[in-house]
Amino acid sequence: MFESLQALDTVVIDFNARSQVFLNIAIAFIMFGVALELKIEHFTNLLKNPKAPIVGAISQFIMMPMLTVGLAILLKDYITLTVGLGMVIVASCPGGNISNFMCSLAKGNVALSVSLTAISDLGALILTPLNFAFWGNVFVQFYRTSQPGDLVQPLFIDPVHVFITIFWILGVPLILGLFVNKKFPVFTSKISIWMKRASILIFLIILAIIFIKNFDIFLKHIKYIFLIVLVHNALAFLLGYNFARLFKLGKKERRTISIETGIQNSGLALALLFNPKIFDPSIAVGGMTFIAAWWGAWHIISGLTLASYWSGFNLEKDKPLE
Repeated sequence: MFESLQALDTVVIDFNARSQVFLNIAIAFIMFGVALELKIEHFTNLLKNPKAPIVGAISQFIMMPMLTVGLAILLKDYITLTVGLGMVIVASCPGGNISNFMCSLAKGNVALSVSLTAISDLGALILTPLNFAFWGNVFVQFYRTSQPGDLVQPLFIDPVHVFITIFWILGVPLILGLFVNKKFPVFTSKISIWMKRASILIFLIILAIIFIKNFDIFLKHIKYIFLIVLVHNALAFLLGYNFARLFKLGKKERRTISIETGIQNSGLALALLFNPKIFDPSIAVGGMTFIAAWWGAWHIISGLTLASYWSGFNLEKDKPLE
């Protein structure tokens, strides 16, 4: 397994500058669609009922990266440095763009889900670069200590470039979406559902392009990447649910925080990885890229499966969950 992943690390992913521009535009479009469902009230309501949103934010931005580094350290003898860092960069990203839909399907607290989306998208401007820089460095130090004989090439990440990238492809679309929603509510209500469907389709197209261009590499290493992402994603769902339970939140809130913790914006991770100002093109980050890309495909499957399973607990929509 280690030798296979080590070979993956040396691979340079086929994804040129034109594809990078398309990816950035697509992620910005997705975030604009997400923002169309947000209202200023979602932010102000956090002040009235702060417990569940605070627990959810801590689960996503503090506990999730911490869990990820712990898992990567446990697997350090079986994974490579960049595979571990790929896990960390995914865990440092905000929630995915389909978490609200999955929360609704799971009969969770949709209002809380939307509020957590608002928190994570805004918080990501600062917390994503900080989390990746801090927790990535923690993992690198453990990895080098455990394998001193290995030649480990350092990855120097400039948080400023990470912030600028996130601001343009996440922050600006978020602000524009909030503005359009506020000024043109009727128009927004008509297009929001189509924007959500289009955003999911666009994201799947992005993943398909990456996998098709690198199909032979993907086919060779998928059995190991699949296992790593499967375990990582499952632990993320469990973390969110049990962390909410620890604070005695209701079942709806537990389901919501579980989904928000387990559904990550891996598209943003890919946008950062393919940015030459953040990751030097001469540095092979194949392990990081394939972790992020497969996470993007897998969390849709796992999230929909989990949400469908939960919806079976209560077939009557109006019956309250205890």
